[in-house]
Amino acid sequence: MFPSILIVDDEPSILQSLSGILSDEGFEIHTASNGYEALKIVEEKSPDLVLLDIWMPGLDGIETLKEIKKNNPYIQVIIITGHGTIETAVKATKIGASDLIEKPLSIDKVIVTINNALNFRRLEEENRYLRRKTLEKHSLTGNSPSIVELKKQISIAAPTDKWVFITGENGTGKELVARTIHQLSSRADQPLIDINCAAISEKRFDSELLGHERGARNDETDKKIGKFELAGKGTLFFDEIGDMSLKTQSKLLRVLQEQKFERLGGSRKIDLQARIIVSTNKDIQEEIEKGSFRKDLYYRLNVIPVHVPPLRKRLKDIPLLIETFLVESEKTTRKKRKPITPKAIESLSRYSFPGNVRELKNFIERLTIMVEKDIIDDTDVSSLYNPKQVETDNTERTQFFSIKNLKDARQAFEKEFIQRRLYQFNHDVTKTAKAIGVKPEYIKKKIGHDD
Repeated sequence: MFPSILIVDDEPSILQSLSGILSDEGFEIHTASNGYEALKIVEEKSPDLVLLDIWMPGLDGIETLKEIKKNNPYIQVIIITGHGTIETAVKATKIGASDLIEKPLSIDKVIVTINNALNFRRLEEENRYLRRKTLEKHSLTGNSPSIVELKKQISIAAPTDKWVFITGENGTGKELVARTIHQLSSRADQPLIDINCAAISEKRFDSELLGHERGARNDETDKKIGKFELAGKGTLFFDEIGDMSLKTQSKLLRVLQEQKFERLGGSRKIDLQARIIVSTNKDIQEEIEKGSFRKDLYYRLNVIPVHVPPLRKRLKDIPLLIETFLVESEKTTRKKRKPITPKAIESLSRYSFPGNVRELKNFIERLTIMVEKDIIDDTDVSSLYNPKQVETDNTERTQFFSIKNLKDARQAFEKEFIQRRLYQFNHDVTKTAKAIGVKPEYIKKKIGHDD
């Protein structure tokens, strides 16, 4: 298909001459003699580009431009004027015009301006496509109550510029949550800079995060731009901030408080413009009590708290996760996708994965590579994933034994036991109650809305 252009001008001679020339160039042409007619054609034909005269009786070019951009922000509009002024150009550009050309028209300039605008439109479309693909790649899989709630929290937090504090066990997908928040924010077209907090020592903080001027260090001869500066108006993601040393925390706190920093060896103050997102797998309140994490830094960072649930709290999502990982594994291993039996899925759903979603993903990849048959069944699952070993390494058991009060430990185990049996019976409360020898009301009381 050839790009379509709408020419809007109240002078018939210009409509006629431009139509003929641009048709010869291979464009599909529509014409309108006033703003009202132009808006009707835009609604019906949705052209790729509009050449719009600014001085017309009735609805002038500026007002027509406003109406076009209101409902069709991606249509490129080039303003044509015989009375070009700086004020007009600035006003048209602010509203959304991609360019402005003056009468008398130079055909060569018109064609160059049109091609530039259409190239920009193609780039915008590619960016929107890539953004959609990135969101799909980094989407959270699952429909369990805990994941639905997490998605809701992300959708609320992402459009704001507020800082986000993500908590959750190893392997739950905290980085995925951070990337999703970035992609759904107004900063999505800006950089997302990852910082591994465990690897940032006090010395490396200056060089890696602040940057340094030429000659600031004996071992560094070139100027270096730090990550604070590289992020620009994008997002800085501090991964596992609970692993950051106290001295480094102090340096970070100072930058966050002042919202400014200097390169090492420099004197110019640079504004911190990036949004801050942090994650940790630690209990920060416990770390604060131990003196391992600064309370003032926590209060500074913890604007919007987001918790990522462990896999054992979202067993309902395991079949969907398995399906997702099978599709991904087919692409990465270049092996034909193998179907998995319902019984194998049921077996996997009974296992406890201490490494959470990351461990499940790795195990699915292992199955697709190691199983030589055309289908994966429960015997393959049990042979490659030892349930006894799982039970030994089960972090959940460790959590039960860490509870000091017997009554609390019993309640925690009972709730977990009921949730697992509910999943086994497809969340049918009546069947589950009958199987474990209690009344349905007892189950509802114990788990509330978590079922």
